[in-house]
Amino acid sequence: MAEQDGTADRVVVGVDGSDASRQALRWAVRQAGLTGGEVRVVGAWVMPAYHGALGWLPPESGDEAALEACARDELTEAVQDTLGSRPPVQIRTEVRYGAPAGVLVDVSHEASLLVVGSRGRGGFAGLLLGSVAQHCVQHAACPVVVVRAGGR
Repeated sequence: MAEQDGTADRVVVGVDGSDASRQALRWAVRQAGLTGGEVRVVGAWVMPAYHGALGWLPPESGDEAALEACARDELTEAVQDTLGSRPPVQIRTEVRYGAPAGVLVDVSHEASLLVVGSRGRGGFAGLLLGSVAQHCVQHAACPVVVVRAGGR
């Protein structure tokens, strides 16, 4: 899956801290090790909707930076807890504003392979495939691997 210009494969993996996303991260690292590629770990964050007596209320302007910093810290912690302090391949992390499915489809344009967990934090426990994984499979600009938690 090496790109035509001779650069290394870029494996993008979506991580939300769930068991399935951590398993996807491990899979992505193994794949990048086999192909001589790098892993780009992507997290997403959104502004929560606040409701008050007058309806929807916009959050204070300072909340945006705090939410992004929290998302970045959670992503860094998930990567370090999953891979340790010395991963075997080059790892880059980034957080982007937006719904996870949309963010991952956007970054798929810059990837050789997109790896996601079968189910993340939200949704319904009985589903075999979560909405983010389903959206990525249907809309990504590159091949997608869906990794089940507990699988190999």
